[in-house]
Amino acid sequence: MKTQPSPPGMERTAGATIRIGALAPLTRPGWIDAGRHLLAGLELAVCDVNRAGGIAGRALELMVRDTAADPHKAVAAVDELAGLGVAALVGEYHSVVARAAAARAHALGLPFLCSSAVLDALIERPTNWIARLAPAQSHGWQAYADFLLGAGHKHIAIAAQPSVYWASGARILADCLAACGGSVIELDMPVHAPAAMCDELAGIRATALLLLVGYPEPAVSIVKAVRHDRRLTGLMIGAPAGQPEFAEWAALLGDDGAAIPFLRYLPERLGPLGTRIEAALHERLAEAPSFVALEGYDTIIVLAAALRAHGVDRARIAGSWPQLAIEGTRGPIQFSRAPGICVWQWAWPPVQVVDRDPAQPDRFRVLHVR
Repeated sequence: MKTQPSPPGMERTAGATIRIGALAPLTRPGWIDAGRHLLAGLELAVCDVNRAGGIAGRALELMVRDTAADPHKAVAAVDELAGLGVAALVGEYHSVVARAAAARAHALGLPFLCSSAVLDALIERPTNWIARLAPAQSHGWQAYADFLLGAGHKHIAIAAQPSVYWASGARILADCLAACGGSVIELDMPVHAPAAMCDELAGIRATALLLLVGYPEPAVSIVKAVRHDRRLTGLMIGAPAGQPEFAEWAALLGDDGAAIPFLRYLPERLGPLGTRIEAALHERLAEAPSFVALEGYDTIIVLAAALRAHGVDRARIAGSWPQLAIEGTRGPIQFSRAPGICVWQWAWPPVQVVDRDPAQPDRFRVLHVR
């Protein structure tokens, strides 16, 4: 178990801390960098809250559990954390994992503030127990479809693996493109190895290939195969789920990893709070923080506001989601009922389509803003 130590001056005695359960993918097959950045944001915010006096003099204590991108592990962790008396649950990056955690938290009556997962159907029925900071997939991926159409890509191919999340994304893109006379060809990755996929791509009229696959593999192998196939020169590669966001992508692919557009949830410019927290996260991570780290930070400051207003009563925390109005690192945060979404939703975080600059791969270029 990993817990967040209390700062000097806040003595930890039995029952003195407010326990918060945190879920994050910290080992494979989870996206480890995403989990590490998410946890850095959560931990920094806990430190900041505690340094400012905690919640009515009580320190927050973060109880972290590794989901490893496994829904069954997540459900077991929710059960354990609920039994340990956490006031609320936060975190998670993978949508399918967050969906399992949300269903269990709803069943147990445990407030869950989801940091990063985007699947529209985070839970199948309306609930007051769950709130979410990340935008719904239908909102963010619509922005990606708008970018594709604006760049002249009406006929695209998708390298897809079986997953509710990937299937949902493919459906959103297909619907958006079809409405404008476009089309989507799905390539089944369990059938197509990267070399065979290149052969098929060479024979179709797609101008872009989107990666709806796991990371680092098979995403890295696909990029290498396409980049070094002369028949596919000029084919755009895209990764709407955000694989190129993290430093490991550039380390694994070098120049091949540039000019691959992806979604991230940041404003064009951070305000004073966002700028200060970005700098603190950079120091903590020893690298540029991703938007996922800022999502983690925002999660705790939102939850802290609920705790200050309502204490540790789980039902009152859950009832407070629509009443909260918080200045987050990426703008003002308020929750509402978005059409078709069964949780309390921040509608909407800022959305960008960006890529790594081929001339300077550690620099991001903003290509589209919604």
